[in-house]
Amino acid sequence: MSMIPSFFGNRRSSIFDPFSLDVWDPLKDFPFPSPSFPRDENSAFVNTRIDWKETPEAHVFKADLPGLRKEEVKVQIEDDRVLQISGERNVEKEDKNDTWHRVERSSGKFSRRFRLPENTKMNQVKASMENGVLTVTVPKEEAVKKPEVKSIEISG
Repeated sequence: MSMIPSFFGNRRSSIFDPFSLDVWDPLKDFPFPSPSFPRDENSAFVNTRIDWKETPEAHVFKADLPGLRKEEVKVQIEDDRVLQISGERNVEKEDKNDTWHRVERSSGKFSRRFRLPENTKMNQVKASMENGVLTVTVPKEEAVKKPEVKSIEISG
């Protein structure tokens, strides 16, 4: 995974990461809408941040999804080793008697996709959600050990 620091927020970027399917938007961190990906202030978690780390045993993805229940989030694996994390936060119902002073929480759909390396056990993926943090663990196959070469002394 690419460990290139971002100029905004010191976050790791996936610009050059061959496993990331995200489309790079050079204007995404500016406060105005980008022409390459128009969005309004209340569009979904367009910038849903997901951390991906690799341990000796697994690839671990963590996504902050505050206010969502596990029933509102989908984790899917496609045949070509693509992990997709998606979901939707519904807009809060308005009551005609309510007066809104500020609306800052986003609502709508989000979707993030990651191409997994070949050394993953696709049939053993696990996901859990606790306190608004989704954790997806994708176990890795054990490294293939190189055959041990033993020299045999020739007699005679």
